[in-house]
Amino acid sequence: MEAQEVINKFRDTGALLEGHFVLSSGLHSAVYLQCALVLQHPRAAEEFGRRLADHFRNENIQAVASPAIGGLIIGHEVARALDARFIWTERENAR
Repeated sequence: MEAQEVINKFRDTGALLEGHFVLSSGLHSAVYLQCALVLQHPRAAEEFGRRLADHFRNENIQAVASPAIGGLIIGHEVARALDARFIWTERENAR
């Protein structure tokens, strides 16, 4: 998937946000990719997961781990594409 295809998919699903954003790093950005909005669409989630998995197809991946907050859907789709086990992590004493 080319970069412009990714941008178009985010734009088409309303997940490419434009304005002023203060990122968690403290940096500022005029554009923000809201992954949760694009991943609401199962076909898009499956495609992104499959495309990410393609980069690791020959690595004998047996498990995929992702954070529970923000990573469940894409982690699951990558694991499914690799026919691997899927696990997630959670923060202890989350703030």
